[in-house]
Amino acid sequence: MADQPNFPAGYSVGITPSTPEAHSRSRPDTKLTPPPFTPPPGPRFAPPALQTNLSPQLSLSANGIRPGSSPHLSTPPGPPVFSSPVQPAAVPFRTSPATPQPVAYSAVPSLSASPPSNFSDGANEFQRQVLSDTEDMVSLSDAPNVLLSARKVLKQKKLMNVPSLGFGALVSPGREVLLGPQIIQRDPHRCQNCGAYANLYCNILLGSGQWQCVICRNLNGSEGEYIASSKEELLNLPELAFPMVDFVQTGNRRPGFVPVSDSRSSAPIVLVVDDCLDEPHLQHLQSSLHAFLDSLSPTTRIGIVTYGRTVSVYDLSEGSVASADLLPGNVSPNQESLKQLVYGTGVYLSPIHASLPVAHSIFSSLRPYKMNLPEASRDRCMGAAIEVALAVIQGPSGEISQGVVKKPGGSSRVIVCAGGPNTYGPGSIPHSFTHPNYAHMEKTALKWMENLGREAHRRNTLIDILCAGTCPVRVPILQPLVKASGGILILHDDFGEAFGVNLQRASTRAAGSHGLMEIRCSDDITVSQVIGPGEEANTDNHEAFKNDNSVSVQMLSVEETQCFAVSMETHGNLKSDYVYFQFGILFSNLYQADITRVITVRLPTVDSISAYLDSVQDEVAAVLIAKRSLLRARNFSDAVEVRKTVDERIKDITNRFGSQMPKSKMYQFPKELSYLPELLFHLRRGPLLGSILGHEDERSVLRDIFLNASFDLSLRMVAPRCLMHREGGTFEELPAHDLVMQSDAAVVLDHGTDVFIWLGAELAAQEGRSAAALAACRTLAEELTEMRFPAPRILAFKEGSSQARYFVSRLIPAHKDPPYEQEARFPQLRTLSTEERTKLKSSFIHFDEPSFCEWMRSLKVLAPEPS
Repeated sequence: MADQPNFPAGYSVGITPSTPEAHSRSRPDTKLTPPPFTPPPGPRFAPPALQTNLSPQLSLSANGIRPGSSPHLSTPPGPPVFSSPVQPAAVPFRTSPATPQPVAYSAVPSLSASPPSNFSDGANEFQRQVLSDTEDMVSLSDAPNVLLSARKVLKQKKLMNVPSLGFGALVSPGREVLLGPQIIQRDPHRCQNCGAYANLYCNILLGSGQWQCVICRNLNGSEGEYIASSKEELLNLPELAFPMVDFVQTGNRRPGFVPVSDSRSSAPIVLVVDDCLDEPHLQHLQSSLHAFLDSLSPTTRIGIVTYGRTVSVYDLSEGSVASADLLPGNVSPNQESLKQLVYGTGVYLSPIHASLPVAHSIFSSLRPYKMNLPEASRDRCMGAAIEVALAVIQGPSGEISQGVVKKPGGSSRVIVCAGGPNTYGPGSIPHSFTHPNYAHMEKTALKWMENLGREAHRRNTLIDILCAGTCPVRVPILQPLVKASGGILILHDDFGEAFGVNLQRASTRAAGSHGLMEIRCSDDITVSQVIGPGEEANTDNHEAFKNDNSVSVQMLSVEETQCFAVSMETHGNLKSDYVYFQFGILFSNLYQADITRVITVRLPTVDSISAYLDSVQDEVAAVLIAKRSLLRARNFSDAVEVRKTVDERIKDITNRFGSQMPKSKMYQFPKELSYLPELLFHLRRGPLLGSILGHEDERSVLRDIFLNASFDLSLRMVAPRCLMHREGGTFEELPAHDLVMQSDAAVVLDHGTDVFIWLGAELAAQEGRSAAALAACRTLAEELTEMRFPAPRILAFKEGSSQARYFVSRLIPAHKDPPYEQEARFPQLRTLSTEERTKLKSSFIHFDEPSFCEWMRSLKVLAPEPS
């Protein structure tokens, strides 16, 4: 690992699914049980389009995106209600690894960073429970914002720093937490030596109120606040009773601060719409835009800008008439033209309740592209349009009321609906790769886009780009723009329902601003690398605290589902019985309150290698390994090399922690990490590193989404989750092996950004049963991904169809294994007769790639027995 922390920039993604997928997952000998389907309260987003393929034709465009002509699959009314959760398997086997258990403690749910109307008193009884200094807190629950790859730390530096396994944490700084008593409306107490925060693990002198820092051992004063007669009395202070607390400041301490009651009404959204679409794409886009308008809160302020060869800024004060001001698209708008625009008589930002009719008329007035030019060659001045959108959001720079400059709460958003590349005006690239000056223009465009993204971030505005259609959009040119602003880039098959869902979810993502994360570790533990939607921060804390060795990360935005992968290592053998990790997150929330969120974790240190391996959380370790690996896979040739490093990683872990088999030169992978090899096998053959995706743009976008995704979405993108439909509308979770493809069954495969529904041929031939099973599968898919962002595409197909390859290619080809290995990982096969086994095997689509067990044997490593 590098000596200095590495901070690759990125952007945030992913809304946490509505199901308790990651936090109520069963232990290894039980089943994951999705809840019964119940419609959520209030309005919900339309589900992504459920597409089906009943023909053998597989159509891929130049960038691997399917055209939007696939028919929609009709389903019968009233899908069956889940009368019971997912049923447990008849034979115990590991279907989904146990949820990694966080490592500090809290007896009540954590709380929201937003100022509550009142404080709950439900934890008083808990606060009176005193924990002795020797009590092991690791077994207790903590705040879910931090997941560590192991719940214990090895004292030996040489083994703890084994790079093939590594040690680290997944930190979700902006994850929403429930209301509770951990909100503190005052400044935190900080160590005067290193800057760490007082926490529940500090030693406190009751008579004087002094507390000892767990990071540097310095003794600090508390201005008398920690003077108490007993430890029980100290537990009434939230920061001394809970591992995660929020210090909230709502006072007017910042210049220009004006508190608002609802930030969504003050942080505007400007839609920037491609005006160069053909009629089929435009019809789908108009439908999605109309649905988007109807989904908005009445107080949401909205602006509309379209672009082609010119930029059109629509006036929302014209009743039901679509009226726009035009600006040239070949150059950046000058200050004079922008001044005339924002100081003119038009209204370019308006609450949706006052402008809904005219907004609908604007979208209805859009017309398809008329000139006879290929999609990729049409003039699109996207860069100039985004500049205009930023000016519209900023408005008159001198908007002053009684000497106070009004600032919107939360982050404003520019959402670009693009159907092709930026080929005209600032930040553009030539239509053709054969242009004699293409290389220079591409380099100039990349730099211009990055600067525009940084300017948007400076103005507290996020830029999301939602692309769709069959025209390549030149993803590498757009990525610096969204990354630098803290936004996201998503590719869609078309402008249909899935695009519309992501449009709605992009607009409603809560985003804080001015985020900073400080990471402090005790003893000789240091941070070696940070991966996520941020960059290295230049702060003044190191001057305020003379021995502040924290690693500071500037967060480009603060959103619920962002995640940072933090790698750590030790610089020497550990001597303490415990080590401490503290994460201080400072940001302004949606209500313009200043939040200081402090999360403190304590882990015990051990000498036993077995005890350490037992504490390793397979899923968290796999996600950390995957993020470190994907960071190096910038193109497909890099991905091929990274797959080789995954192989070497397995061999190295086996050599260091595995055991040699009797009378054999083979080593067995450590049984304590039994699920890790299969997760890494999914990683190397799946869409992140494998060759499943057809175009480099798709792989690049998927990699960026993954590097910033939450733990839940990241895990699903690494390893798919497989659920088989059972009679009565229930589902059983099974290993993601191709042995699930039984002709009389329906299967749902959740792979994070894609959800596939596969119908066996025998089931598909029974019209009534197949319709009911399909409806139940679609209902489950919608429930699992109800709040996920990006919203996945949902594809349905039957056995033997061309699109079934999407499904088969993501399953481990276990049919190539001998029967005893198949039964070890898929015990249900024991109930099949020889005739049924033969029939099952004949239905497979064969691929040349190895099975999991074959891959392990090729590495001269024996796979561990499944848990």
